[in-house]
Amino acid sequence: AGFGAGLGLALASSAFIGGSFVLKKKGLLRLCGRGRARAGQGGHAYLREWLWWAGLLCMGVGEAANFAAYAFAPATLVTPLGALSVLVSAVLSSIFLNEQLNVHGKIGCILSILGSTVMVIHAPQEEEVSSLESMAEKLKDPGFIVFAVCVLVSSLLLIFVAGPRYGQSNVLVYVLVCSAIGSLSVSCVKGLGIALKELFSGKPVLKEPLGWVLLVCLVICISIQINYLNKALDIFNTSVVTPIYYVLFTTAVMMCSAILFKEWQHMVLENIIGSISGFLTIVSGIFLLHAFRDMPFTPNLLPLFLQPGRADPHLPWSSADRHQSCQHQPLLPLEDKGSLSAEEEE
Repeated sequence: AGFGAGLGLALASSAFIGGSFVLKKKGLLRLCGRGRARAGQGGHAYLREWLWWAGLLCMGVGEAANFAAYAFAPATLVTPLGALSVLVSAVLSSIFLNEQLNVHGKIGCILSILGSTVMVIHAPQEEEVSSLESMAEKLKDPGFIVFAVCVLVSSLLLIFVAGPRYGQSNVLVYVLVCSAIGSLSVSCVKGLGIALKELFSGKPVLKEPLGWVLLVCLVICISIQINYLNKALDIFNTSVVTPIYYVLFTTAVMMCSAILFKEWQHMVLENIIGSISGFLTIVSGIFLLHAFRDMPFTPNLLPLFLQPGRADPHLPWSSADRHQSCQHQPLLPLEDKGSLSAEEEE
């Protein structure tokens, strides 16, 4: 029951978050039609548009559902399913915003759905963590401590050493910072979700210092993520940053969850292969959906036998004007042929 609730919350979160982008975009487009200052030009007229507020409300509901999903389902399942919000946004944009979804995007959507289905089928059943006391024991595990220290040290090196040198030219620098810190933020979200479950059940959770420590750590991690993700988006193209960030962030979360919650310890080989295959399928779908989003796909890019007008195998012989055989072409131009016949008459 808990796993089903977490899965339902994760799917609902993707639907609300994906729809929120379309609602906010629709509200901004309505403002443009009225001749008001755009948000990109410093205007704030969108604050009076109810569609924009509806999108913001959907975003809040989606994030709350995603937060609650971590309390019921493994993070290895909830985090990859976040890719479905991109799929929902792309499909709804093509319907309501008339944004073209090319063949690559449609294939990417299909791959994302297939990969998500495979991951749900083979999702790991995490070790039971039902209280803050058990969460505290997990956080004291030597493996997680080593992982957290490695994440912090590598993030500091990326920020203060690699960032000033390569941050403007290499997209991986700032995206790696967001992904590494993001794995720790997901762990904090998981602990806070457990604390909320205990709070609603009547336990005195507010007196536990661990809950407040997790809240402070979550605020710090999210602040760092937002800061360096905005830097990456400001320097590089969104179609490049988004798929790379999704892959690295999800990989880091899966590693952190495997170390902290021992999600993969009791899985059979079939489920391990299925989970990895589903994740790679989602990655492929997101890559196709973003990397080729602005690439026009015309019939001329198809093989010759798939192009329109080439389906008839006898077409090259019937279209004498376009596909005339060299055996039936005149050896001389028409003018030369006419002059040659005149000379023969003389």
